Amino acid sequence: MNPLKDDSLRLSVVIPSHSRPDLLELCLKSLQAHAPAETEIIVVDDGSTGEIISRTAALFAGVKILRHPKPLGFCQAANHGIMTATGEVVELLNDDTQVTAHWAESALRQFANPQIGSVAPLVLIGPRSDTPPTIDSAGDEYDLGGFARKRGHRELFDGRHAVVSEVFGASGSSAFYRRELLLRIGGYPSHFGAYFEDVDLSWRICHAGYRTVCEPASVVWHQVGSSHRKRRRLFEQQSRNEERVFWRNVPNLRRSLPRHAAVLMGKSLRRIREGTFWPFAFGRLRALAELPAHFRHRRAIKIAGH
Repeated sequence: MNPLKDDSLRLSVVIPSHSRPDLLELCLKSLQAHAPAETEIIVVDDGSTGEIISRTAALFAGVKILRHPKPLGFCQAANHGIMTATGEVVELLNDDTQVTAHWAESALRQFANPQIGSVAPLVLIGPRSDTPPTIDSAGDEYDLGGFARKRGHRELFDGRHAVVSEVFGASGSSAFYRRELLLRIGGYPSHFGAYFEDVDLSWRICHAGYRTVCEPASVVWHQVGSSHRKRRRLFEQQSRNEERVFWRNVPNLRRSLPRHAAVLMGKSLRRIREGTFWPFAFGRLRALAELPAHFRHRRAIKIAGH
């Protein structure tokens, strides 16, 4: 791949949205204020009631609107936006985020390095205030025992994460990607629906030979958890997808299995205390029932250490 200068890159911002027009309006206002000229903004209305998301997006000039007649889930909504986008770089934004001045330019500069496949902005917990900010994510890390974690999560931003750093992956709340890379490796895994789809994609970016960096000069505010509610079905889906990521992607499974077993034991005890053990257990069992499909995926992308 030939390196691209940052000033030659066009950005497409894709915002899947379902039921929070109030959040979407704030997100679009921030983009209107801070997006570089010629930025393409795409809102994917994932089956909102009464087309409220489409009607809210239509209030903003130049925003492209894609609509699903019924909800298809975050992954399919995101992939629809990625397929429609025309920019060399795509940013996936949650509708409960707000961007800041120069957030895009800072991230785009990192793509001048042809080895960079994705960029994680510094995500701060919103809404924005004058108090010292708290970090939501300074990129993602992954433990080979089978779980992802956000770097700096819930820490006060005191400068410790103020330098560009290589990280495992970028949080799907606001990640920047090379569009052609996304198309080549298949985008978000549609059967995940939502949750841990960004971790699975980060693994495939790694397997394709690309790297991810966190760019702290690119700042995004995130009203964490504002656009969804916790329900039993969602707990089960989260558990299933987390287990899927492990079996689909982790190299040298034999070496990682003892640590994975210990992680599952620890998580089980925690879920028992929280009263969410059964959806946790059913999710894991459903993922294990898919092992043949996971191994086909591994062979397709040639992961070592079956």
